[in-house]
Amino acid sequence: MTSALKQNQKHRLTKSYSIFTRISPVKLAFGAIASLILISSCSDPATVGIELAPGNNQIGVVFEEFELPASVVLLDSFNTTNQAVLVVGEEEDDFFGKTSGTGYSRLSYNANSNFPKEDAVLDSVLFRLNVRVISGTDLDQGKAYSVHKLTENILDTAYYNYDELLYEETPFASTEVVFGEETDTLVSFPVNQEFAEELFADLKDSVFFQDPFVFRDYFPGIALKGRAGDNASIGVGLGTSTGITAYYHYEGDTVSSTYSLLTSVSLSGGGSAAARNFSGIKSDRSGTPTQVVTESNQAYDVGSLVGIKSGMRMAIKLDTSPLDEFLDTLSGVTFNQVLLEIGELEPQDETERLPANIRMFFTDSNNEVLTSSDGTELTVQADGFPQVQLDEDGDEIPSTSNPATLFYDSEERVYSELITSHVNAIFRGKLTRRDWLIYGIDSKQSLSQLVVNTNRIKVKVIYSRSR
Repeated sequence: MTSALKQNQKHRLTKSYSIFTRISPVKLAFGAIASLILISSCSDPATVGIELAPGNNQIGVVFEEFELPASVVLLDSFNTTNQAVLVVGEEEDDFFGKTSGTGYSRLSYNANSNFPKEDAVLDSVLFRLNVRVISGTDLDQGKAYSVHKLTENILDTAYYNYDELLYEETPFASTEVVFGEETDTLVSFPVNQEFAEELFADLKDSVFFQDPFVFRDYFPGIALKGRAGDNASIGVGLGTSTGITAYYHYEGDTVSSTYSLLTSVSLSGGGSAAARNFSGIKSDRSGTPTQVVTESNQAYDVGSLVGIKSGMRMAIKLDTSPLDEFLDTLSGVTFNQVLLEIGELEPQDETERLPANIRMFFTDSNNEVLTSSDGTELTVQADGFPQVQLDEDGDEIPSTSNPATLFYDSEERVYSELITSHVNAIFRGKLTRRDWLIYGIDSKQSLSQLVVNTNRIKVKVIYSRSR
């Protein structure tokens, strides 16, 4: 092998396996070993199924890759009650269509604080918004948000992502925000004058603030909405930083006093927690490839692209049967590395949020996430960790201790994770192969998304065998 050929091959290998080595020090070591084996073998690893250096050594090292068929599944509706982050905004694209998030929350008052007295003079009433997450396009342009008073109570029951409540059509406060490069921010904006004066008069009278149930009838809560066409969404943090604050003074005062109605409740042991809340998500997929996705827990072929959309909880289903077909052809092998790779992703704005903490959940023909006997969701376990554990009867069952999470390479725009231990457990008969549902565990708190071509979902394998 010439030095030029070796240098060219080394460049290809470094590029091909760079994503193997960015995940952890352990994986860095695995990648370095595999690259060394491949480089010294003097053969092209891009040639699928060809032994490296056949006939020249006692160990044959082989590189293979194959695609996993993909479809999309609309998962069951999910409970969004008391997530402490409201999903608010309007997003639209050619694949998922229009997705709308409306946040609902109770407000609470502090009965131990001094209410404004009759001679108090109103300065202003502001609504404060704690924006913890921002996602969307054209964030250098204004994005509008409005606050509406509910006309029905938030009950002490579970609310799901399809739920909604009635609210006044005219908002009592609204604002337009230019986020720019901000990733989170606190926004304060005035409520309308009529609402401010009425609320302040009621605070001074305080008759509605002596009992929490009376207060809820008086002020059932708020609905937070985005503006159609803005193509942006936010995650609103609830607590002492989101709510209504009245500023007032008395004659001779040099500073204002305040009284607040907040999206938080005081805890008996001290501190506070988010008031009762939930997020409602609407989806209009008409005219898009995903418009055929109408029933939950059914796998749909939507063409050459598949995607994940949080909030509406659309997931990618991967048919892992090619693993069985591949493993059935092998015997007496050692797996050096097995990598699941998803991407390069389809283009989207850098300010559009990608799903976080994507995992590979086990599923069956019913397209529901499988769980252990204690209700824990079953997933592929992290590489290098046990894939099975012993139950109380001494039988091997899938482990749940260390779920694998797909790593995102922002330069390559690829999600990946080593699944060597998982594939080895299947090959050794320790674990039954299952299909996977792929989605992020942040799906209840955002409208994050990704789209990928089905031919860019691959398993890449390096293994060795005795000759």
